[in-house]
Amino acid sequence: MTTAPVLTLNDGHLMPALGFGSYSIKDPDLFTEAIASGYRLLDTAKSYGNEAEVGRGVAQSSIPRDDVFITTKLPGTDHGTDAPQQSLEGSLERLGVDHVDLYLIHWPLPRIDKYVETWQALIKLRDQGLTRSIGVSNFLPEHLDRIIAETGVAPAVNQVELHPYLTQTAQRSAHEKHAIITQSWTPLGRGTGLLEEPVLLQIADKHGVTPGQVVLRWHTQIGAAPIPKSATPERFRSNLNSFAFTLDDDDLAAIATLDNGHRIGGDPAVYEE
Repeated sequence: MTTAPVLTLNDGHLMPALGFGSYSIKDPDLFTEAIASGYRLLDTAKSYGNEAEVGRGVAQSSIPRDDVFITTKLPGTDHGTDAPQQSLEGSLERLGVDHVDLYLIHWPLPRIDKYVETWQALIKLRDQGLTRSIGVSNFLPEHLDRIIAETGVAPAVNQVELHPYLTQTAQRSAHEKHAIITQSWTPLGRGTGLLEEPVLLQIADKHGVTPGQVVLRWHTQIGAAPIPKSATPERFRSNLNSFAFTLDDDDLAAIATLDNGHRIGGDPAVYEE
């Protein structure tokens, strides 16, 4: 059984370098099977509506709870000073656990402009032990600079859209400045035809792997932690085996040519949920 290497967060906690994305998956048995296959990070969110199923998947696994890293996220409807505590407590109840390993603000919602006080609330939740680490998702560099300047606390993780069509070079540089781990959502470029790119097919053939494995290895070699989603056991086992080879400099340079700035999800500067 393969398990992902671990990364050290800026708060000293450890996080697997590759996780299992749960968006739109509602079958607890799939989460249990993912854990049995070697996944040790499950990523969910209140807005996904599947925290209870993720929790059941963990509970019925033979792997102890403390060996599974659980991430969930605070929705935009729960921004503010007081709402985050009630929101996280609800998530914990649905998950059937007394803490999560990582709690993220799902989107900054800059027009509403409550993300600083929301971040202050997450710091308190961490101090209470309801989450071990805290982070954000979809925060642009200016959002990061502001919460760090006003609280003195940098997120452990920023989960952003990242794939070879959107390499986020400036964003990742901003993360490095504060030792923030870049976590990648939609790492395989869902629905774009990315995995059919001739460049990736050639590299996959060269290494005897799949295009998906090439892309996931690209993520981990540039220092990002992808969370691919798959409801197919064969596919999610294949994703976990993406650490079995190494891309060379020519491979990385070829993949870099695919960047066209194409964004699949919302623009964090204006997106609201």
